[in-house]
Amino acid sequence: MIVSEHNRMAGRIPVDDDRFHDRCGLFGIGGHPEAARLAYLGLYALQHRGQESAGIVATDGEQLRLEKGMGLVNDVFTDERLDRLSGTGAMGHVRYSTAGDTVAANAQPILIECHRGPIALAHNGNLVNAAILRQELEAAGSIFQSTSDTEVILHLYARSHRDRLEDAIAASLSKVMGAFSLLFLTKDALVAARDPWGFRPLVVGRLDGAHIVCSETCALDLIDAEYVRDVEPGELLVVDGDGLRSFRPFPPEPVRQCVFEHVYFARPDSQVFGRNVLASRLALGRQLAREAPADADIVVPVPDSGIGAALGYSQESGLPYEWGLIRNHYVGRTFIEPKASIRSFGVRIKLNPVRSVLEGRRVVLIDDSIVRGTTSRKIVSMVREAGAREIHMRISSPPTIGPCYYGIDTPTRAELIASSHSVDEIRRSIGADTLAYLSHEGLLAAVNDPEGRRHCTACFSGRYPVAVSQTEDWQLPLFVK
Repeated sequence: MIVSEHNRMAGRIPVDDDRFHDRCGLFGIGGHPEAARLAYLGLYALQHRGQESAGIVATDGEQLRLEKGMGLVNDVFTDERLDRLSGTGAMGHVRYSTAGDTVAANAQPILIECHRGPIALAHNGNLVNAAILRQELEAAGSIFQSTSDTEVILHLYARSHRDRLEDAIAASLSKVMGAFSLLFLTKDALVAARDPWGFRPLVVGRLDGAHIVCSETCALDLIDAEYVRDVEPGELLVVDGDGLRSFRPFPPEPVRQCVFEHVYFARPDSQVFGRNVLASRLALGRQLAREAPADADIVVPVPDSGIGAALGYSQESGLPYEWGLIRNHYVGRTFIEPKASIRSFGVRIKLNPVRSVLEGRRVVLIDDSIVRGTTSRKIVSMVREAGAREIHMRISSPPTIGPCYYGIDTPTRAELIASSHSVDEIRRSIGADTLAYLSHEGLLAAVNDPEGRRHCTACFSGRYPVAVSQTEDWQLPLFVK
């Protein structure tokens, strides 16, 4: 859901946070004696997908136990909390809110008790019809405990009259629309589901006979697990005492995987949608260099998101790659604002220019996207103040002209600078000497989908594969309170 401005106004996001946020990460494991601790390690690897809250639920075959809280994985979990999560099945979640407030009640997994027994749910994605379903459920007597769209799924599940677990889950999911990669945990089963369009990633792994389902392969790498395959769009998997079983309960839809996973969201060492992310980013940079060369001296990434594309641009152009900006990796999502007398604090605490690299040079500055333009303006000013003679801004994706409704926290259309300004107007706004974006065709070619048959590019094209009938702010009155 589009809640970034609400959270920003409430002081939850720094005013200079001008990035897109996906962000949720899932990790589930069934059939391992150290399930909860492996889930904990898996969440460490997925921390980039969400830094707001973290949670793990575990089963010992008799009951589900849940530990969750606000903050990073290391802030939430101690040895004592992990010791309480005994059992051979577990699933974990790291969250950045795309639907609902930034409060502890919305931290996941969500655990409920119903006539079927206890069940926990963790979600990466966004349901475009959640507000309508919630209104119907509340009118029928349902009482919600959070403002998250994820809770809608559990209410639908609790009302299902299907006998088998997988049938009840499938019937519930048949009523929702939008993006979902989901993990359910009961006393004796781990269930994974991915929407028929396959918007958000989900992969299957193996470790010592145990089955793992998680958002990215980097989580498998950390625990030395084997990558087996992706969960297919529209697939439902059950891991229980009989092993792993696969179902296809949903009508097929055209696959529309989020291309921004390759541009920015996923870790570069992950394999997402069957393709290595770093390979995609190198290809994006090479294509950008072919489309938008610059008469310059060096290529400089905006770290960390611009690193892969900058390497590719350097390889293709022959210009040397230089570390002209250094990132402070110990800055969280929130920090104490300084007095107004301290200029450019927000960007400068995160990035510092290297004057000896930049001074007197013609710089190609590579970033993955421009959202509002506020951060790009500050970075360009910083590089120029460090002595750069020329600044040629290059963006490894097309102009972002529309919000996302499928699990990315984005500003409204009016706030996206490219929705109402030409490239040259944006160039003047950010203060660069030249500005060029990667073309839409170049983006698809770089991710090996030249005909655009597998990826969602709605934020660049305005063509939304799952229709949202209301205006872009329709969810706010319900989910932001």
